[in-house]
Amino acid sequence: MIHNRINFDEALALYEMDFFELGDLADAKRKELHGNKTYFNINRHINPTNVCADVCKFCAYSATRKNPNQYTMSHEDILKIVAEIDERGAKEVHIVSAHNPNVTLEWYLGIFKKIKTQYPHLHIKALTAAEVDFLSRHHTKSYDDILDLMIENGVDSMPGGGAEIFDEKVRDFICKGKVTSDQWIEIHQKWHERGKKSNVTMLFGHIESRENRIDHMMRIRALQDKTGGFNCFIPLVYQTENNYLNIKAPITANEILKTMAVARLVLDNVPNLKAYWVTSTVNLALVAQEFGANDLDGTIEKESINSAAGAKSANGVVLEDFVALIKNSGFTPVERDSVYNEINVW
Repeated sequence: MIHNRINFDEALALYEMDFFELGDLADAKRKELHGNKTYFNINRHINPTNVCADVCKFCAYSATRKNPNQYTMSHEDILKIVAEIDERGAKEVHIVSAHNPNVTLEWYLGIFKKIKTQYPHLHIKALTAAEVDFLSRHHTKSYDDILDLMIENGVDSMPGGGAEIFDEKVRDFICKGKVTSDQWIEIHQKWHERGKKSNVTMLFGHIESRENRIDHMMRIRALQDKTGGFNCFIPLVYQTENNYLNIKAPITANEILKTMAVARLVLDNVPNLKAYWVTSTVNLALVAQEFGANDLDGTIEKESINSAAGAKSANGVVLEDFVALIKNSGFTPVERDSVYNEINVW
């Protein structure tokens, strides 16, 4: 247990601090952990289906309501993409889908085995806790069953999606019927107990309060004390377009950077803090590197979920541009693998 930890009230009070003083505190913590390095990886996001049994109000990606363009990719379609990205030197394939009730468990899990068999060197990051919960309910299997099947089929680590905000009142309003906060935490705990790593997200900038954000961080910190299994915390900025929450104005850059800084100070046991450029823009993600963040995610190549809600992320970022942007911001670009081993330092 870490002594002199920031408690809930102190964490909340950080938001009232002078903006630049707060930034300096978080920056000092970042430097203590990572020096001047900004991490990224060469990855590709694949979203194999947008057909979803759930109706989350913040989602513009799922095809059940507003989006008439339903699709479900075949394993062949997915493998074709994987072949292309492998040629271009990608190290990770990140596979997250909607909760499609019309396909088999084999459709969900079998693709991982095929990728791992043909490309054993690729890291497979796949299936959020929300997907694990959906598959467990839909196919009447326990969480343990699904997690064991994931490992058996070649999944290396889990992404942090589906966490949204852990407060159940907020959850009830924005994503009722989806995995609960306790279930999300249980699934990640079980995954960590299998010796595997995962990430954890927080969707903010919608109807949640600052108190809800701090509560979310505190629950992450408590699980991390138990398992040590989280690689990275990823605060995701809510995208305002094409969804049912009807939030008129997006959250300010000032509030985004404050939340980054608070997260770096509160989550003393989670090593990495990612400014996910997909939801915040590349420029703001680079500024966030001075407010505690030390990671930008990756080149991504293609992204369907956030871009459906207005994010400018549909086609990723070219590696050379990524490296130049990081350097021009005064940081050292470090290409990493999915579990933060350094591959290349520029």
